[in-house]
Amino acid sequence: MEALMETRLPNLMYRGKVRDTYSLDDETLLMVASDRISAFDVVLPTGIPLKGLVLSRISSFWFDKTAHLIPNHLIAMGDSPGAIPADSPVGEVPEDIARQAMVVKKADRVDVECIVRGYIAGSAWSEYRREGTVFGKPMPSGLKEGLIFPEPIFTPTTKAEEGHDENISLEEVRNMVGADVAAQLAEKSIAVYEYARDYAAGKGIILADTKLEFGFVDGELILIDEIFTPDSSRFWDMEGYEPGKDQPSFDKQYVRDWLVGQGWDKEPPAPELPDEIVANTSARYQEAFRRLTGMELLA
Repeated sequence: MEALMETRLPNLMYRGKVRDTYSLDDETLLMVASDRISAFDVVLPTGIPLKGLVLSRISSFWFDKTAHLIPNHLIAMGDSPGAIPADSPVGEVPEDIARQAMVVKKADRVDVECIVRGYIAGSAWSEYRREGTVFGKPMPSGLKEGLIFPEPIFTPTTKAEEGHDENISLEEVRNMVGADVAAQLAEKSIAVYEYARDYAAGKGIILADTKLEFGFVDGELILIDEIFTPDSSRFWDMEGYEPGKDQPSFDKQYVRDWLVGQGWDKEPPAPELPDEIVANTSARYQEAFRRLTGMELLA
């Protein structure tokens, strides 16, 4: 559904890298997961078919699975009967958009990206190779890329609407939100990650790392945005996993690797993705959905 990259409904509140958010009333929002894809914090000019559907459906799955650990913002899927009132300010929502949308509670967002790392990969691996540290903490020498950490590590970053997110220290998080909230963010992030990691392992998938977002509704901390999607998480196939090499993945690392191979400087504009990369990325996202949820994605 690449056309969604340009689709607009009335009452747009803001457009993120991937999601378009619309106001339904004072307490609820319509959050549409588009087929846009970003890499290195830049939105690419090429969409990935069925990506938005995967993001919304897999988020719904995980919100349900983790509700016993922390509440979340999901009220209903956009195509649930009566989920979007006929007289809502967004008007009549086309079926193909409604099915990749969520009706959610309006929350006061905490402007921190809560990243949990269970394995050394991505920017953590880059830092380790450069400095011998991860999130500023010294690490043993001789680590291999993709190696599991003894315990998951909480590595927060800023929440940037545009441009690159930046690492922030735990002390900076405390200064931003207070010591109590900072402690909750770290505790809940790790608890939810560990639950999902163990669940995914039973499906033959390694959840290497993830990023989570939180907000407040009526003074209560809840999960918002998306959760454990191929956009927000690093999923590896347990079969074929081996530290010290590139891992077989079900996430957008495939796209990142192609972009790096083109010599792109990670600044806009990004290059167009070729058809083969688009098709393979879509297939990987759909496979992650099937493996994790046990359901078929009805295109």
